[in-house]
Amino acid sequence: MSARFPEPDRNGADRPAELPAAQPDGTPEVHLEHATRSAPGPSDATDLVAASPPSCCADVYGSDLVALLLGDSYHPGGLTLTRRLARLLGLRRDEHVLDLACGRGSTALLLAKEFSARVSGLDLSAANVALAQGRLNAAERVRRVSFALADAERLPHPDATFDAVVIECALCTFADKARAVTEMVRVLRPGGRLGLTDVVAEPDQLPPELTTVAARIACVAGALPMRGYCDVLETAGLQVRRIERHDLAFLRMLDQIEARLALARLTARAQAAQLGLDLDRAGPVMTAARVAASTGTIGYGLLVAERPA
Repeated sequence: MSARFPEPDRNGADRPAELPAAQPDGTPEVHLEHATRSAPGPSDATDLVAASPPSCCADVYGSDLVALLLGDSYHPGGLTLTRRLARLLGLRRDEHVLDLACGRGSTALLLAKEFSARVSGLDLSAANVALAQGRLNAAERVRRVSFALADAERLPHPDATFDAVVIECALCTFADKARAVTEMVRVLRPGGRLGLTDVVAEPDQLPPELTTVAARIACVAGALPMRGYCDVLETAGLQVRRIERHDLAFLRMLDQIEARLALARLTARAQAAQLGLDLDRAGPVMTAARVAASTGTIGYGLLVAERPA
């Protein structure tokens, strides 16, 4: 069965070829048994922007400034969307889950507490790992969670270690997405599932403000179209089982960031300068992102895939 990707209508909402079920945020979903790859492939998308070193993004995402701007969970939809992803993955008690690019540990702690999973959280930022461990130490009735420093392109686990892999709003920042996904597949057991949420974009339609290194760190410049993410997953050997759009969640996060930028300009200029970020130039980027979101050029997507047994 070929994948039917949502088509934006003139109001910027997603309208698939067949009537889908509505999501809680009003956006539709698309169900798949098997998805076929569509051009352009992921390399076509990622070649449009210059790659930034992984440590650059890690340093930024480990900062208190990003925590201020993005909030506790670091991704559109917050923990509400994380819960939905976990349910779509069918997580069961005692299953071993890899939370890749775990940030400060919100998702890992939720999966352990609410789904009784064993969770290994990995992040490239030492600051994030330390803060996640601190939250774990302070958490009540949460066990079987660990956090470690690691590179997604070189996972420190044997083959077929995990029942599920979760990665939220992070793959878009990876310079070598194909290698990272290949590693995820390697550590998944046969029949294991991968749950992905990320910014989706049409790279050839992005305005110049959204193709800079700063925009890459902001999860825009390195984003792929939905068909591009499917291509990366399927090339690595996964079968895509479900696709959903959650574009309103992306717009709500833009609202949140704009509201908090004013506070950051007053209280965090020095920290932003240390990270190489100019808060005064954030306005044009935010405006461009909002226009792109209103036309369907940028949004937020959810995918669930399975490694064949």
